[in-house]
Amino acid sequence: MCVVWVPASNGLCVALIATAGGDWAEGSVPQRRHQELQRHLAETVERLKELNGNQDLKTKVMKFELAKASSLPINQISNTSGSHLRVITGKLDLLLSGTAVVSGTRSTSVSDHPQGLLYVLHRVAERLVKQSEEEVGWNHAAVFPIAAVTVELWHRHPALGELLLAHLLSKCPYMGPVFPRPTPGQSQEDAFRILGYRFEDGRVENEDLFLQRMSGMARMYAAIISAPVPPSSGNKSHPHGMSHGWTWLMQVLDMEPMANVTPTVLFSFLEVAGNAMAIEYGDQLWELLDGLRKEYIPRIEKVSIPQQMGTVVRLRLFLEDCFVNREIPLPSGHLSEEFWKA
Repeated sequence: MCVVWVPASNGLCVALIATAGGDWAEGSVPQRRHQELQRHLAETVERLKELNGNQDLKTKVMKFELAKASSLPINQISNTSGSHLRVITGKLDLLLSGTAVVSGTRSTSVSDHPQGLLYVLHRVAERLVKQSEEEVGWNHAAVFPIAAVTVELWHRHPALGELLLAHLLSKCPYMGPVFPRPTPGQSQEDAFRILGYRFEDGRVENEDLFLQRMSGMARMYAAIISAPVPPSSGNKSHPHGMSHGWTWLMQVLDMEPMANVTPTVLFSFLEVAGNAMAIEYGDQLWELLDGLRKEYIPRIEKVSIPQQMGTVVRLRLFLEDCFVNREIPLPSGHLSEEFWKA
């Protein structure tokens, strides 16, 4: 294991990387999947260059209307009621299905341009991830309505799911799980960026803000995999269900931990999806969590300095409470059956 420590702007040392070992290093299944998704995202952006760079007034107006029609419903996602979420999902589904929708006083459709559907798919995926990145980290309950809309749309439009995963992993590679490694000669700024840090005006993002964003996106992924199968799916399976969460958890525990990041994403993931996973996997999950608290947490502690122990303590206390009660509590803000009747 190799840990590189770099001074951050807040005066603390940041564990820039703990080199991953075993099957999850360079060339591993998560790494290849991550690269595949990032290629897909890059190809999508490239395909949209013509539309985004078009200065024709009619095209610019059309793009503005599509952007508005896709963004406004996402901005209105909340836990007001199940009927409210169904209305929002319905609006986005109609837009993605090629039906003309009214945006303000204008009617718009993805069929108005050859790249219209791709533009809206990309924008909806980007906006949903942005909601988790900027809101969920501090407002944990917000993740559940966002995830509910996401899963329903993913079920109806599989291409959206691929782009959403690509956007999510571009900002939070740890949900791959991929723990990026700096390369020889790489600048400090580039090294931080591949880890998901923002870097502005020559200064790296504050560590607390970085962890808050990573927590929000970890919660988003956890809420997606543990969300109930949409009623509209009939007998079809979840588009990205708990088996993906189980695989993610096992893969993380087979990797060398990173200070702060590893305990943050583990705690965030388990607090959201732990209850549903315990129901699904029973003793198998408890055995895995027992190994986490007895063997893996000490490994996290070894790569952490005193200022970084808060995230480790939070994870340990959460697990201890779960084992004392032999229960992983329902996450605060989860959407109950009663919610969907309203």
